[in-house]
Amino acid sequence: MQATFSTFRDLILDTDPDLATTPAQIPAGFLLARAGTISAHYIPFDYVNHGARLVLVGISPGFVQWKNAVREARRLLAQGAAQDEVLKAAKYTGAFSGAIRPNLVALLDHVGLQRWLGIASCASLFGAHAHLMHVTAVLRHPVFVKDKNYNGAAPNMLTTPLLQAQLLDYFAAEAASLPDAVYVPLGPKVGLALDWLAARGVLDADRILHGIPHPSGANAERIAYFLGRKDKAALSRQTNGAQIDADRLALRAKMAALGVD
Repeated sequence: MQATFSTFRDLILDTDPDLATTPAQIPAGFLLARAGTISAHYIPFDYVNHGARLVLVGISPGFVQWKNAVREARRLLAQGAAQDEVLKAAKYTGAFSGAIRPNLVALLDHVGLQRWLGIASCASLFGAHAHLMHVTAVLRHPVFVKDKNYNGAAPNMLTTPLLQAQLLDYFAAEAASLPDAVYVPLGPKVGLALDWLAARGVLDADRILHGIPHPSGANAERIAYFLGRKDKAALSRQTNGAQIDADRLALRAKMAALGVD
């Protein structure tokens, strides 16, 4: 059964997230599931943009996102805001802020998603055309391993019962409500999770756009090469130019199948 905002509304009002300095200090009432060193905790990320045509998918919200979302939801609840307003604001507080946003826009535009969406640039997805985009995670609620943010590597979410259940209970339900959208996995572990769901009929594999580098600033070299801003000969050993070339070709083929030249 899904945890919903109505169950946690009073707890959010009574919680000052700034009193928690580590995941271990998240109030016990937010706990959704625990198995050994793995725990999942409620975050007010119930909002789903059912009109979206593009879905950006990360791994899992982290501790900072939990604090920011609870703080914003609490602020708006105290002002008497409507539930839909509270949930939308909590979800998008600080989303893709800072240097990550221009990287993301450049990558999405490079593969032609702005043309598929019928807009001049994906930059407007953060403004006038926000109704076309949904941002989510394969694990909607924050997952911590040994009280640290889960990074998707260990344990394997596709073979760990607690993480499988989180994936199926929340993200799968979102995906089922957005069958005509395209999905951009932010990172290879997310891509594997989307493929796992596609194999189970939750998603259409042809609508998963694998291969777009994660827009994090820590990924600068891969992004630069993907965008054609750096020569292959100048790449460090840590960057596999041949793989990026193959990813780019596969993305072009998928975009062509979607009607983008």
